[in-house]
Amino acid sequence: MWNGQPDDLLTDVIRQAATATGCVGVELSGGADSGNVALAIKAARFPEVYSFGLLVGGSTGRQQRERRRVFVEHCGFRDTATPAMQHPPFCAGGVRDLCKPHDPAGAFYQEAFDVVREQAAARRCEVMFTGSGGDEINAHHSRTQAELPTPEPVPWLGVKAARALAEVNEQLAPIPALPVPTLMAFGMHNPGFLRAAIWPVSPLAHPRIVRFMEQLPHEHKRGKALFRDRIRRAGVPEWVAAPAEPENFLAVLEKGLRSYGLPVLDDMLKESILVDLGYVDGKALAKARRDADAAPVVPDLLCDALALEVGLRSLM
Repeated sequence: MWNGQPDDLLTDVIRQAATATGCVGVELSGGADSGNVALAIKAARFPEVYSFGLLVGGSTGRQQRERRRVFVEHCGFRDTATPAMQHPPFCAGGVRDLCKPHDPAGAFYQEAFDVVREQAAARRCEVMFTGSGGDEINAHHSRTQAELPTPEPVPWLGVKAARALAEVNEQLAPIPALPVPTLMAFGMHNPGFLRAAIWPVSPLAHPRIVRFMEQLPHEHKRGKALFRDRIRRAGVPEWVAAPAEPENFLAVLEKGLRSYGLPVLDDMLKESILVDLGYVDGKALAKARRDADAAPVVPDLLCDALALEVGLRSLM
């Protein structure tokens, strides 16, 4: 049982990350999760701290840039910000465009985070702290009682994929100690850091933090109240602690799909591993392609199909 203060707990967890030189990095988005991690890193007093972040662009991006600036100046980090719009999914020169072997289940922001990982490696960061897990530990439900959300229908699924989804809840492994979405994020995000010889650490997913948050009354977790209060107590402005418009990558995803993904889809309609194996209905996918031209926003579900197709091709 832990008897200290929340600030001390998070700082203590962060201090456990072993480094030979004390040179560490932190993914700093400007949100409550990475902001709390950043404040604890400052308290841990590492010799060298570099912050890295992806700027999402647009009006949301301008607000995000200012929030990051406040955290960087408050904590004294050496910052490197990367415009994510310059590295959208499927962009020219990215891992998918070059068809380099990669995880077929890679996240849509893989190209952008590849740049972040290169920057961290160039600065010889030994550890990269992330804010992963913050959403899950602030969730209202217990992870042992939560029901899986109803999946969004995918019109281009083939017979094999539909059958696999119908059987996915059978013979499941026991519920893990950490929330499943957090583990899934680790699977997509962490291998890239390990390949760059950087150890990724997510303090908010540490068992002590998870256990502490499970015991809190919901009013301290609703809207990440505890996290935001901690930012306020650090002397950070209210518009940083509780932004009216949190950052998201939807504009980056749309640019990637519209500019680079649809040409990939055209190629997929000519020859496709997923269609040939019966996991995707080729006719329904062709209709989705025609609809995408007239749609104001390309359906983001197409990104999953395209990423899986390109990822499988890269392994052949």
